[in-house]
Amino acid sequence: MKNKVLYLTIIPMMIFSSCSKELSSIADKTAEQISATYEIKKDVSYGTDAEQNMDIYLSKMAKSYGKNNYTIVFLHGGAYYLSDKTEEEKYIEPYIKKGLNVVNMNYRLKRGISLATSDLSNALNFLEEKNDTYNLNLNNIIVTGFSAGAQIATNVGLSQNNSSFPDKLNNGIEIKGIINFSGPVDDLDVIEKIFVDFDYELFSKAGKALFPSEGHAKKEVVSVYEPITYFDKNDPSIFLWHGGNDNQIPPETFENFTKKLRDNKDYLSYIPNGKHSPTAEELEDAYSKIFMFLDNLKNK
Repeated sequence: MKNKVLYLTIIPMMIFSSCSKELSSIADKTAEQISATYEIKKDVSYGTDAEQNMDIYLSKMAKSYGKNNYTIVFLHGGAYYLSDKTEEEKYIEPYIKKGLNVVNMNYRLKRGISLATSDLSNALNFLEEKNDTYNLNLNNIIVTGFSAGAQIATNVGLSQNNSSFPDKLNNGIEIKGIINFSGPVDDLDVIEKIFVDFDYELFSKAGKALFPSEGHAKKEVVSVYEPITYFDKNDPSIFLWHGGNDNQIPPETFENFTKKLRDNKDYLSYIPNGKHSPTAEELEDAYSKIFMFLDNLKNK
């Protein structure tokens, strides 16, 4: 697969609304500026389970960004089995340095993809029900994640106009974009088998927990949680990053999905020598493109 760019038009003379600020042109804030800008709510419970909690970063200046006043909702990776929101904060730091509102959430682990996926809808619905407290722009949500978290974000983001998806969002919630770092989009049955058959015991246990049943799950079972199942022309824009040397999510499992990406709407960042996790340099490059991607969403 060649490095393929489907969407990232930079027009120097493009005129945006005077009430919007281009995220790509906003300088990163210092630690002192971040401290002055944010009120941080730690470990906010959005459900009755101990793992259903999130950190909410409330910015004093996000409203001044106009149409770029996004609410970023991030989910960590870990094969739906391990990790925690505090372990992958490098993925939310660029948004915080720009002054955006950010939600960094945990979800239920070791109990299968179904419960883990439903927790994103649970969290968003909680925020809508409690938005008198948080005052977030929930009509301008970007769902994003790494690995397992990216699969959840992409699945929920693409499925909202499909009545067959089991988890529903409240009125007043609109997902405008999806940012996926190395998250499965197709062939979950293949990925499940790779993990179950892994020599590394932890990965094998994680694989067996994806779909709690005997043996490998059938395609009709896993397809409910494959983003490709729901992908159509009316879905939110997607930024997809993945590496050609990923040993956890085979690069070939992205191929059918990337063929469906839409010109002038979606962006594919394929790194031929990239692994499952981006390097610091790859991550910095990705975020420079992500902020241009977000700047252009309001025109789509």
